[in-house]
Amino acid sequence: MRRRTMLLGAAMLPVPARAWAWDGRTVDVLYAGSLLKLMERGVAPAFDAIGDDIFRGYAGPSGALVHQIRGGLRRGDVFISADPALNGRLGDLVCWFIIFARSPLVIGYNPQSPIVDALQTRPWYEVLQLPGVRIGRTDPALDPKGALTVHMLQQAEAFYHQPGLAARIMGSDRSGQVRPEESLVGRLQSGQIDVGFFYAMETADMQIPSIELPPELALAARYSVTILKDAPNPDGAARFVAFLLGKEGSAVLRQHGLEKMVPVLVGDDRTLPALVRPVIRP
Repeated sequence: MRRRTMLLGAAMLPVPARAWAWDGRTVDVLYAGSLLKLMERGVAPAFDAIGDDIFRGYAGPSGALVHQIRGGLRRGDVFISADPALNGRLGDLVCWFIIFARSPLVIGYNPQSPIVDALQTRPWYEVLQLPGVRIGRTDPALDPKGALTVHMLQQAEAFYHQPGLAARIMGSDRSGQVRPEESLVGRLQSGQIDVGFFYAMETADMQIPSIELPPELALAARYSVTILKDAPNPDGAARFVAFLLGKEGSAVLRQHGLEKMVPVLVGDDRTLPALVRPVIRP
């Protein structure tokens, strides 16, 4: 069965919700761009195989998706964010959300890049300051991964005793570093950039060599899922969330390198669909 995912890069224009007709079986899932391969090659085919519903995905930076949902430019059934706090920006569109997985920030690099030898013999923060190094990161104003990257680099200044480190790596002369989340992996693999900041799940899933950060700098995405209050297909949405958090969905998450957490419910549990309740019990 053919699935459709639309990429919502920061530079792309959103498509009004009316441009996507609802056929009664479609479950529209708005999800963090870092989950693109996991959703399209793992979750979607497994969910579709059940036969009750059809997955249709929209991938983009979590913050950008929130802006589009709030502005009425994007309507969906399910919202999966890489930062649980973003659910609060959706106001009464979100009654509850469930935190279900995490993935730490890492530094991924192209194995064909000329900086590989340096990365293997010198501290990563020295290499990223070398002239000509092409770095990729996401927009901190739109994407949790971009915000975590900035935070990590700021913390690294004290940890490595390197005042001004963040500014030197992300200086104004390197404004071209910021890329849409959905294209960052592709840019690294094609050699357009040498190194970038990713989640460990992305590098593991795409077999990208990476550098783990020390525990003191090990910031991580925490993924949450919710059913939007105005979901066109609330029943299908409930089936999707129950699948995602259930045994089969959890197995798919682990296969793609995502660290499954004990589900944590935040919000009004009285509005939680009956189908979802069993999968969040200890």
